[in-house]
Amino acid sequence: MFSNYLIGLREGLEASLVVCILIAYLVKTDRRDALKPIWIGIGVALALALGFGCALEFGSQELTFEAQEALGGSLSLLAVGLVTWMVFWMRRTARHLKDELHGKLDAALQMGTGALVATAFLAVGREGLETALFVWASVRAAGDGTPRPLLGAALGIATAVVLGWLFYRGALRINLAKFFTWTGGMLVVVAAGVLAYGFHDLQEARWLPGLSDKAFDISDTIDPSSWYGTLLKGVFNFQPDPTVLQVTVWLLYLIPTLALFLAPVGFASGKAKVKGPDEQGTRPSKAPQA
Repeated sequence: MFSNYLIGLREGLEASLVVCILIAYLVKTDRRDALKPIWIGIGVALALALGFGCALEFGSQELTFEAQEALGGSLSLLAVGLVTWMVFWMRRTARHLKDELHGKLDAALQMGTGALVATAFLAVGREGLETALFVWASVRAAGDGTPRPLLGAALGIATAVVLGWLFYRGALRINLAKFFTWTGGMLVVVAAGVLAYGFHDLQEARWLPGLSDKAFDISDTIDPSSWYGTLLKGVFNFQPDPTVLQVTVWLLYLIPTLALFLAPVGFASGKAKVKGPDEQGTRPSKAPQA
């Protein structure tokens, strides 16, 4: 549940900050007439993300077992690739997000209503699709048959919406550089578990060999149904009897990816500290007047 809460919080906060920047810029520049197209674009993006998640969940149920495993494994690999790109991208560009969005919004204002809808749709839609895909892959990897993973993701998104609103109203300040570094590092750990489980799916689909080659089996020591086994499964996608391929893939992904992500050179240039939301474009300098 915690891993899905983290996914919902991280991705949801990115989307909330984008919405906050767009709305605040229009209010501060006295372009309230452009707010409706922005909200339409945001609504369409959210509907698309929800529809995509439903299509993944219900569409896969009509497939054979091997086809389900092949689809699940392939999409898990895709989800890990997208999330890995996302955490590195945010680490590098968070400080320039405000200027980038303002430039796109200025161009859209000159082009008309359709461009405004498209700008909001593209800005929020990418986050929504990434969230739907990664949550689906993580829920599938958890495989505990309970609604807790989805509940965790929903709580994470709800928390992100509240934080975004507090940013907009000027009621909250946090060190965004540290926030995205810590959550990004934890997401890399979660992604490593999803990746390993994705390869296990591909082995069960008979796309990859080695399903019977176990790296170890500690099922007698760590009961998967116990509270600590459930905790390890929910947070790290831990499996007490992984295959050799799963362990190999987990190590080959986690160690270099986490080392590169936490390395200061090339990402934060040693100056990653965020002085406040104002400097980083996460909220207006003061709450807009109605």
